[in-house]
Amino acid sequence: MKTLSIAEVSLFGDWMPPGTQQSLARDGQGVWSVTVGPLESGPAIYTFTVDGVTTPDPVNPRIKLRARTSASMVDVPGEPTELWQARDVPHGRVEVNWEKSRVTGDTRAYYVYTPPGYDRSRSTRYPVLYLLHGNNDTAAGWTDAGKANFILDNLLAGKKAVPMIIVMPWGHAIPYGRTNSNNTVVFERYLMEEVIPQVEKKYRTARGRDNRAIVGLSMGGGHAFHIGLSHLDTFSTVAGFSSAVPGDFEKRFQALLDHPETANAKLKLLWFGCGRQDFLFPANQRLAEILTAHNIRHTFPATEGQHNYAIWRRYLGEVAPLLFRKEARAR
Repeated sequence: MKTLSIAEVSLFGDWMPPGTQQSLARDGQGVWSVTVGPLESGPAIYTFTVDGVTTPDPVNPRIKLRARTSASMVDVPGEPTELWQARDVPHGRVEVNWEKSRVTGDTRAYYVYTPPGYDRSRSTRYPVLYLLHGNNDTAAGWTDAGKANFILDNLLAGKKAVPMIIVMPWGHAIPYGRTNSNNTVVFERYLMEEVIPQVEKKYRTARGRDNRAIVGLSMGGGHAFHIGLSHLDTFSTVAGFSSAVPGDFEKRFQALLDHPETANAKLKLLWFGCGRQDFLFPANQRLAEILTAHNIRHTFPATEGQHNYAIWRRYLGEVAPLLFRKEARAR
């Protein structure tokens, strides 16, 4: 049998800047290795590139599914008090809803988190957070790597957030790889025409714009800005994490920028964060400057961090407690 000869192996992890890799070294027994870290606690996503071919870790059964390429995940240990960790507290339920879509032409899933105690009450209605994932991710991203359900469980157990329903739809409304602008338009129709009506029919949701928030990361942050700010009759809160800010933001939202009193009256919260080491930081910083110049109230915490779930988990832990509270108001 011919022995497979490998010439080069490298590692990419989501804690590294995009486009960079770290080379592995081979020892005398033919074992390839590399030392990384320290890493922030929580699920970390990584891939190997073997002689130019990118692949998940062949000996790690934990796969991070994506729209096109897959990767591997590993849990970096942290303190038991980490907000994303499963604690001995009441847990909500995550349901997968499969529905045929007239807008996209396929049958697709959206995930729904209902808070602890949802099934015990037949009369309580809950506000809804529409939580969107990023490019090349799936509807499972926010529970698989983002741990959104555990974050909310722990916030609710500590009485730090309002009980809410979280809806996590699949953000690739057209075949992956086509122009994102077309995807944004189709996804907007899918969310507004199908997902929201289906959720409000099936679940005990509190109605009205004050009871809806839209939040997303990366591509999903761009979706949140585009959809949320275009539909302030539907949403009162818009937030983005490491957002792909629309390049034509000033032109697209000129009416909103020209009437800050109206925008500020409608927006209970406009929040977006981005790590300084993120390649999207300049675009988010520029957005903050545009909003400030037009007197639009907003919150923009510039923090340290890369373009990964480590920072997005933290941001969700910061934003969720601000949602659906009467005193919440964009600053």
